[in-house]
Amino acid sequence: MLKRISGACVKIMQKYLPDPFLFAAILTGVVFIMGIGVAKNSPLQMVVHWGNGFWNLLAFSMQMVLVLVTGYTMASSPPIRKLLGGIAGRLPGPGAAIMVVTLVSVVTMWINWGFGTIISVLFAKEVASRVKGVHFPLLVAAGFMGNMVWHGGISGSVPLTIATKGHFMENIMGIIPTSETIFVPFNLVPVIVLLIILPFIARAMHPDKNNVIEVSPKLFVEESAATIERSKMTPSEKMENSSAISILLGVLGLAYVVWYFVTKGFKLNLDIVNITFLFVAILLHGTPRRFLDCLAEGVKTTSGIILQFPFYAGIMGMMVGSGLANIMSQWFVSISTPFTFPLFTFISAAIVNFFVPSGGGQWAVQAPVMIPASIELGVPLAKTAMAIGWGDALTNQIQPFWLLPALGIAGLSAKDVMGYCVVAMLFGGVVMGLSLLLL
Repeated sequence: MLKRISGACVKIMQKYLPDPFLFAAILTGVVFIMGIGVAKNSPLQMVVHWGNGFWNLLAFSMQMVLVLVTGYTMASSPPIRKLLGGIAGRLPGPGAAIMVVTLVSVVTMWINWGFGTIISVLFAKEVASRVKGVHFPLLVAAGFMGNMVWHGGISGSVPLTIATKGHFMENIMGIIPTSETIFVPFNLVPVIVLLIILPFIARAMHPDKNNVIEVSPKLFVEESAATIERSKMTPSEKMENSSAISILLGVLGLAYVVWYFVTKGFKLNLDIVNITFLFVAILLHGTPRRFLDCLAEGVKTTSGIILQFPFYAGIMGMMVGSGLANIMSQWFVSISTPFTFPLFTFISAAIVNFFVPSGGGQWAVQAPVMIPASIELGVPLAKTAMAIGWGDALTNQIQPFWLLPALGIAGLSAKDVMGYCVVAMLFGGVVMGLSLLLL
């Protein structure tokens, strides 16, 4: 049944889902019109909101480009390729391959979404090269399915924000430690359930042999066998091929990483993930020349992020500036009871995430509406906060914004994988919704 359903979803997506850039353009038009018709802004006001927000994700965009490029470069180094290949080579067939990639995705995304996104998809790519008969688009989708649990994990924007002194809602809700958000039943149960069922769901969606698409050999860049005798190198070529320079840089960078974890604990963020990936890659490639050649290949995968993230920043600017996000949230509050409020908060967050695809940004938009309503209805603030986080994570499965890094590595389009993500999202939505209602 799942195979038929996922097959139908894939066909629909391949036929009707536009390129992610066109998706962002269409979403821009939809929000622009809604801002005029629903939020009663003038066309000029919507243009101003859009333009004012257009560059608000520049720093984040650069972080994501570096996550993609440094992760690609590290995983493409001979030692990591050998390690991943050794693990992948032990998998007995397509079914096991799909399940293991899904499992790795859930675990690593729970630890840190940036780290998990890169490692999971790179592992999926390596598995595809070693396991014959595995459907590569499904394997990449399986590597992204774990993104559903990221906001319930130790890198979740909402639980970490409200556990930090000085956050903007502190005067209303105080400081809520992660022991009341991340490490409680209503949050841990859906993580554990999804950890168990997602691998089986992904495996059940694997198509018949006649419909399998295997990985393209073009995705794997082999190091050139050509070498230059050191005696014939120019001074600049000797520097480029010097292992001493790579070792010195690598030791310098990793010394900082060690200091960071010793002094700050295991607090992963995009910056520390990037610096770790970067200097590990420099060390593992052995020489600056080999590192730079691989880096050049990785940069080619970043065009989607560079082009599309500013458009999503513009969409976020319109949603916040026009008041649309506030209107959506208020409507869900108006139809809620104390029992249904966590569920409706979750659903509203899932919808708002289409237009504000940023965990921290979405919290800034919805918290001023949902937290006072939670107090008025007598709903625990921690559960309301995590309902926003879980809703944000759920619809990441069908939001091209978050698929872009994975697609860049895999060399696929959104329409190739999103049909499978839709099915996973439906199961995830049921698990999350029931947990928020009943626990």
